[in-house]
Amino acid sequence: MASEPRLGKPAWLLFILTLQGQQPAVRMRVWRALKSLGTAVLRDGVYVLPNREEFLEPLQAQSEEVTASGGSAQILEVEARDKLQEAEFRQLFDRTSDYEKLVLEIRGARKGIGKVGVTVLASSLTRLLRDYGTIAQQDFFPGAAREQTREALESLTAAANVVLAPDEPHATAGKIRRLDRAKYQGRTWATRARPWADRLASAWLIKRFIDPRAKLLWLKNPKDCPKRAIGYDFDGAEFTHVGTRVTFEVLLASFGMEGDPALERIGAVIHYLDAGGVSVPEAVGLEAMLRGAQQLIDDDDNLVNEAGKLFQFLYVHYTESA
Repeated sequence: MASEPRLGKPAWLLFILTLQGQQPAVRMRVWRALKSLGTAVLRDGVYVLPNREEFLEPLQAQSEEVTASGGSAQILEVEARDKLQEAEFRQLFDRTSDYEKLVLEIRGARKGIGKVGVTVLASSLTRLLRDYGTIAQQDFFPGAAREQTREALESLTAAANVVLAPDEPHATAGKIRRLDRAKYQGRTWATRARPWADRLASAWLIKRFIDPRAKLLWLKNPKDCPKRAIGYDFDGAEFTHVGTRVTFEVLLASFGMEGDPALERIGAVIHYLDAGGVSVPEAVGLEAMLRGAQQLIDDDDNLVNEAGKLFQFLYVHYTESA
């Protein structure tokens, strides 16, 4: 997630470099590094970025690379001359055309559902999610195009999941009621067996923040859910997907925990893993560890305990960095 502009500082960073002689390897390394940051080119050897803290260290690293090769590099903080030039600088970072191309691909993938195999559909969805994340990461001044693309991608993800994960719950409409946590203590909470991201995170949330004495019940078939149990993350459950929110996010809203920034950030990770949408940097690493845990651990209670450690680590990290 991009940081905010540096308060009290000029709005822009200029990176100016000069390389000595023909050094194609150095030139290529530096160019790739600057491109990965999302820099815009003002002219040969002059690059511009919004003045944000996250860019200073990587720019300094490239400055040292250039200097070590015998060239020179400067990092300057500058202001636009006037509003017109400010608008010109911002225009250099306009990603509208990138989003428009991606939306066309998303629409094509949507039309292909039911016509292509599961493997092709899953690969296409993964690529589109990755491409959106790449564009969004370098979209420093997001506008309507980003929001429209996100909505189109979430719609595609929901439609694709009907084919790719037919057992996943279908989102319901309506408002989320605020509930009294005291009335949900010492209860049995039931969900589908072999839990994945949303169910694993929801189980951790229940045991850690909602009902510390909760008993978790794993269902081979959601239809077998006992009447006295509290169902979650399956069609017809008391807690399941509502609108664009996955079950973890619904639990946060239901029990008044949306004001906790760390839990909200975990919710964003789980949303991405379960429903797609906006890419979150931590999602890739967490997904790999959860996949590994799921492959190694057959017992669902043990799986939740081990996965819960990962969520707790994230929670502590997010809390301390808030």
